[in-house]
Amino acid sequence: MKLKSICLAALLGMAAVGPALAQEVKLTLGHNAAPGNPKDEGSRHFAEKVKELSGGRIEIQVAGNAQLGDDTANLTGMRTGSIDLSANSQGAVSTLIPEFGALGMPYLFDTLEHAWKVADGPIGDELAQKADAKGLVLLGIMDNGIRHTSNNKHPITKPEDLKGLKIRTPPDPVTVAIFRALGADTQQIKFSELYIALQQGVVDGQENPIMNVYSSKLYEVQKFISLTGHKYETTPLLMSKRTWTKLSDADKQVIRAAAKDSVAFQRNLSKETEAKVTAEMPKLGIQVNTPDREVFRKASQPVIEEAYKGETGDFIRKVVAEAEKTR
Repeated sequence: MKLKSICLAALLGMAAVGPALAQEVKLTLGHNAAPGNPKDEGSRHFAEKVKELSGGRIEIQVAGNAQLGDDTANLTGMRTGSIDLSANSQGAVSTLIPEFGALGMPYLFDTLEHAWKVADGPIGDELAQKADAKGLVLLGIMDNGIRHTSNNKHPITKPEDLKGLKIRTPPDPVTVAIFRALGADTQQIKFSELYIALQQGVVDGQENPIMNVYSSKLYEVQKFISLTGHKYETTPLLMSKRTWTKLSDADKQVIRAAAKDSVAFQRNLSKETEAKVTAEMPKLGIQVNTPDREVFRKASQPVIEEAYKGETGDFIRKVVAEAEKTR
């Protein structure tokens, strides 16, 4: 009888330990940025915050530098459940959820803070609903900065200077439309392959936030950077809905809280990094110029007018109206 009691106690003890062990969660987060890029730093901060808030129960392995594939591959992975999270890009996400492209309308925002205010309001709520319909959970909208243009031919001081240049853009319909409107020959090349493409002359130039140019050392294979500031871009922090539904309510709260904290951290870091590396560029041997952006703004306005006619036209009008209201 005593032996039976001991065995029963042991079994009960094992049953009690079982659920605790089951609560441990291991997740993967993929992104395409180089180490030290604010996207990478923000992702790692998120992983650390989740671990802290969960008491070490939830661990997120961050796989940057396209270790799990490019942005598009990460999106596919999240929808199938093979990847749990991604600090993705507005361009790739907009090919799946076109409404994300509305935040990248040319010359829409005056400052980074202006863009964040719009992204954090009703517009962000609606984007979260659109993401949910595609099997994704929008945890927050990190920053990818204001985009500028570099090339190997000459400084870009007016729209005409872009005519005939082969410019790499992400597979974002808005970015492609902007550069085609300005006369460039746009080509889509994976970001992980961009350095070599520039080095070998496959394309003449590219467009990215300065911090991306710096962290990926694109300044080594470009002669000129023109601060065209043609569009703002986000870094959507996304989670697979398949993974999300497996989490407990408590763990979901942890993920949400960590995401909110990490978005604020990453945005601030992004802003600081942008200012710092812009000042560094001339020291690295690349010529920097600031063109009259109003000329570029006028030349790119047909992109917005044309976008109004598309399937996301109504949503784009909402974003433009919100940008005007919060200006």
